[in-house]
Amino acid sequence: MNDILTHFGLTGTLPGGFHGSWLGCGKPLKVTSPVNDQTLATVETVSRESYETIVAAAARAFIEWRQLPAPRRGEIVRQLGEALRRDKEMLGKLVSLEMGKPVQEGLGEVQEMIDICDYAVGLSRMFAGQVFPSERAQHRIMEQWHPLGVIGVISAFNFPVAVWSWNAALALVCGNTVLWKPSSKTPLAAIAVTKLAAQVLIANGVHPAVCSLVVGRGAEIGDAINTDTRVPLVSYTGSVSGGRHVGTLVQQRFGRLILELGGNNAVIVSRHADLDLALKAVYFGAVGTAGQRCTSTRRVIVHESVYDSFVSRLSELYANAVVDSPFTPGIHHGPLVDKAALETMMKAIDTIKQQGGRVRVGGEPIPRLGACYVTPCLVEAPSTLPMIQEETFAPILYCLKYQSFEEAIALQNGVPQGLSSAIITRDQREAELFVSATGSDCGLANVNTGTSGAEIGGAFGGEKETGGGRESGSDSWKVYMRRQTTVVNFSGDLTLAQGLRFELPKAK
Repeated sequence: MNDILTHFGLTGTLPGGFHGSWLGCGKPLKVTSPVNDQTLATVETVSRESYETIVAAAARAFIEWRQLPAPRRGEIVRQLGEALRRDKEMLGKLVSLEMGKPVQEGLGEVQEMIDICDYAVGLSRMFAGQVFPSERAQHRIMEQWHPLGVIGVISAFNFPVAVWSWNAALALVCGNTVLWKPSSKTPLAAIAVTKLAAQVLIANGVHPAVCSLVVGRGAEIGDAINTDTRVPLVSYTGSVSGGRHVGTLVQQRFGRLILELGGNNAVIVSRHADLDLALKAVYFGAVGTAGQRCTSTRRVIVHESVYDSFVSRLSELYANAVVDSPFTPGIHHGPLVDKAALETMMKAIDTIKQQGGRVRVGGEPIPRLGACYVTPCLVEAPSTLPMIQEETFAPILYCLKYQSFEEAIALQNGVPQGLSSAIITRDQREAELFVSATGSDCGLANVNTGTSGAEIGGAFGGEKETGGGRESGSDSWKVYMRRQTTVVNFSGDLTLAQGLRFELPKAK
């Protein structure tokens, strides 16, 4: 543990604000590892006065950064990716130590950062506007894209570094600077990444406030970002209730939003499914990261003809789940992020039982490992169970039964959230219907793979209470820029559109 912290200089009391130099001044924040309940460090949060200093520096840095040619910005992001490659092992272990996910998943999260940097490098030479034909002779209509300014990124604990990179890599090559407010549960990984980014920026003669950091409470520092007109775009990852709050504040000032909120994701297991494949997809999706992914599988909807055999085999997997320290090889999941998360899960299980659900396997704390460990929970429930409509950020999986394909789709879509979805089937018609307009209503629809583990190449995000935001691949870069339609007249005369004619008054 000490080797990981020492590697990034994360021992003792640390300032939680960065704008080229480090500052804190706010209330101390004790950072505790869910792995062993030990205090890792203390972070001085950012006060409102410190926030003003930091955001002003980020705004000044934007004036210079936007003038660098986009391929030059891409080269600097490439170097950031190389820095992450060099420190991948240590950063991945830091993520696991601070958040509790298995080391394999921590390393995978850093690899995701590297991948999005590589993607952004190519993008820096590719994002382009269009030229449209004009109805007026010797006129050209162009569409251009320009950077917005300071981009606020408010990230969640479950992906303490990857969410920043999905936003930052694209925002940076587009010419913006980035102001990062990480979760107060995982500030150390954010401090480590900010240090790496600062080293790269300084080595390239760029002011390091291009990548700024503010650690602090959401009600204070988060709302400072949400109400700040110097931050034209806020990307928020978190709960539905948090998204409503952020959305209200940002929209009141006509700011832009990327909202990545709740997921209540389902896998449909068809009677035509490869059940071995389905078991792997459902089990990983449900227990990976201890059910603390927004794409975690919360519901499995199984055809009645294979329900008993499938749920029996799934129960056996749950009964043999390997739960231990994230640094133990071969585990299926580690601890929940903190004691409060465990308490929330236990209350949810009590409510499930009261509403008529049946816990088939698991859902038991493991105090011998620590205060945050629990076995994954498999629940059999009627589709009308009220708790099914909610997202519990924990390893709880509901088993539901269906008869017709139309019923399965209705169950899949019949929740307020709309992030990720999947079907396991060998029937081509079922697969095609699932991804059609009459199928899944989610932002992500997968065939013969699970709900979790999206790649960076496609746009990531969901519908309904998931918030409608999109990050990462495809054309997600457009939200970080302002579109400008430009008309160039090289005719030597003023010609009006729509055939209008206008003559100057004649002298009397």
